[in-house]
Amino acid sequence: MPIIQSAKKALRSSGRKKVMNDRRKKAVSVALKTYKKLIAENKVKEAKEFFPKVQKALDKGSKRGIFKGNAGSRKKARLVKALKKIS
Repeated sequence: MPIIQSAKKALRSSGRKKVMNDRRKKAVSVALKTYKKLIAENKVKEAKEFFPKVQKALDKGSKRGIFKGNAGSRKKARLVKALKKIS
């Protein structure tokens, strides 16, 4: 455990940041999993309606540093390509 006051404060703030980062990461993974499930079941209409939510989760993830920006763009491009493949 930290002894110095600033180290105690840093420990508290890093704990809060970890909770938020975990929450964002979970939101991205749930959105991706749901979208991929819709594509696997050939539910084109539902997948098209759900894609903006996936896009928003990916954009927020790259904005907040969950992964790099180009990785988010790459994932979005691959998801659109997968949707076009089944429709």
